[in-house]
Amino acid sequence: MTRVVVIGIGQSLRGDDAAGLEAVRQWRDKFPETANRHGVRIESFELPGLSLLDAMEDADAAIMVDAIQSHASAGTIHRLDEKDLSTFTLDAKSAHGWGVAETLEMGRLIGKIDRVTIRLIGIEAEKVNPGTSLSQSVQARLPAACRAIQEEVLAITDK
Repeated sequence: MTRVVVIGIGQSLRGDDAAGLEAVRQWRDKFPETANRHGVRIESFELPGLSLLDAMEDADAAIMVDAIQSHASAGTIHRLDEKDLSTFTLDAKSAHGWGVAETLEMGRLIGKIDRVTIRLIGIEAEKVNPGTSLSQSVQARLPAACRAIQEEVLAITDK
């Protein structure tokens, strides 16, 4: 049996930066039969840092859901594997300080997540201002993000 961890990443009080947290919450509510499967675990991190590596340590696969900022339209859903993350380190930015890509690279270097297959569902943010809620553009795309999470979990667990 494949063990998968679905990880929502974001800051709940910074507008669209909360998109990853909200998408995972909505996915859990819309697809409880999948979210409650044996071997599926759900985590949420406001400021993941290196604790992200601990969350993945006993998993075979990790699906991370996070807001990203690149040059795409707000609400765009990006589906990336780990090698694609490097393209987001120069132009895109994370509001979490030590970014996800850097954390994963460190985890690989120290051997902590050697056998973990990693996927990222990125939700293009419009605004990440402190004290604001999700933008309408991002809210409108959360159902698509939930479907993307569901498809990724099923692709991993139904092998």
